[in-house]
Amino acid sequence: MTELDTRPRAAVLTGPDEAVDVAARLAATFAAGAAERDAHRVLPVAELDQLSDSGLLAISVPREFGGADVPTETVVTVFRLLAAADPGLAQIPHSHFVYVEALRRTGTPEQQRYFFGEVLAGKRFGNAQSEAGTKHVQDYRTRLRARPDGGFVLDGLKHYATGAYFAHWIPVLAKDDGDRLVVAYVPRDAAGVTVVDDWDGMGQRITASGSVELSGVRVPAEHVLPHHQTFDGPQLYGARAQILHAAIDTGIARGALGEAAEFVRTTARPWFEAGVEHATEDPLTVQRFGELEVAVRAAEALLGEAARTVDTAANALDDDSAAAASVAVAVAKAAADRAALEVTNALFELGGTRSALDSLNLHRHWRNARTHTLHDPVRWKFQHIGRHLLTGTPPPRHGVL
Repeated sequence: MTELDTRPRAAVLTGPDEAVDVAARLAATFAAGAAERDAHRVLPVAELDQLSDSGLLAISVPREFGGADVPTETVVTVFRLLAAADPGLAQIPHSHFVYVEALRRTGTPEQQRYFFGEVLAGKRFGNAQSEAGTKHVQDYRTRLRARPDGGFVLDGLKHYATGAYFAHWIPVLAKDDGDRLVVAYVPRDAAGVTVVDDWDGMGQRITASGSVELSGVRVPAEHVLPHHQTFDGPQLYGARAQILHAAIDTGIARGALGEAAEFVRTTARPWFEAGVEHATEDPLTVQRFGELEVAVRAAEALLGEAARTVDTAANALDDDSAAAASVAVAVAKAAADRAALEVTNALFELGGTRSALDSLNLHRHWRNARTHTLHDPVRWKFQHIGRHLLTGTPPPRHGVL
C-alpha cells in the first residue's frame, strides 16, 4: 500500500463556477499522462491527492456544514471533464460522492458534522459494496454483528471495491442482526481490514478495483448508518449515483472523439479512392465524424437535462418528481453507453491500421468504455423507461436507478 498523506489540506471551493474551472484545469493536467498510466498501470496516488487538495471532492457537502453544496449539474460536469481526460481517475471518487450522499440521506447531525468535516479536510471515501458468488448484486453476506458494549463487529469479503485502495475511510455495505442493510464507515487502516489490489480488468486499469477483506473489524455505533431507510419514500440516492456513471461514459466518448480527430488530422492517410490529399478531406471520414459528434452532443445534452431534473426534484421531492429524475437519468445513461461504445469502436475505423498499434495505446478508450459500461446494464434502463412511458409505472426504489 502506498502511504497516503492524511494531513488536513484541502481547499474549500465557493460555488459551481469555481468547481468547473478547477476541474477543467486538473483535467488538462491529468490528460497528459493518461495513456502512460494506463499502459503501465501506474496507480494515480499523486493525482488523487491533487483532487483532494483542490477541494473538488467536497463540493457536495451541505452549506450548513461548510461545503459549497453545488447542484447536481455541477458535480456531473466535473465528472464528465475528468473522465474525458482519464476515466480511471474519474471513476475512483464515484463512491466517495455516493457515500457523501448516504450521509446526507440518513446520517444523524453528529455523523454528518464529523464525516463532512473529514471530507472538507481532504479525506477520501472508497467503497466495499459488491460481493462475488452471491445470488445477485444486491445479495450481501457481509455481516455487522452487535456487541455487548454497544458497538459492532464486521466480517465479510468484498470485490470490485473501487476507491478502497486509495481511501481514508471505506464505507462497507452489510446486513445487521435484523437482516437490514447498513453502511459501516471503517478507517482504511483499521485492524482487520485488508485491501488487496487484485483488479485485473482489461479496462479502467488504474482504478485498483480490487478486494476488501474484513475480519473481526470493530465498528463504533456512531459510524453506522441505517442504509435500509434510504429507500423508504421518494429518494434521489440511486439517480445521483447513476448519473455519475453516465457522466463518466459521456466523458469517455468526448475524450475518445477528440483523440480520434487529432489522430486523423495528424497521422491517418486518406483512402486512395477518395482522390484527396488529406484524411480530413475524405468525405466518408467527414461524414462519420459528423455522425459521432451528434451522438456525443446528444449524450451530453441528455446528461445535462437529467442533472437539472434531479436538481428540480430535490427542491420538491415527491413520488412523481423522484420518478421523473430516475427516468431522466436512465435515459442519459443509455445514451452515454451507446455513445461511448460507438465512438471508441469507430476510432479504429477512422484511424486505419496504424491506430491499432499497441504502442499508441488508443485501444485504452475502447477498453475503458467496454469495461465501465458493464456497470448496471442499460437493457434494464430501457425496461423502466418504457414502462414509465406506456403505463406511468414509477421505477423501483433502489441504488442503481
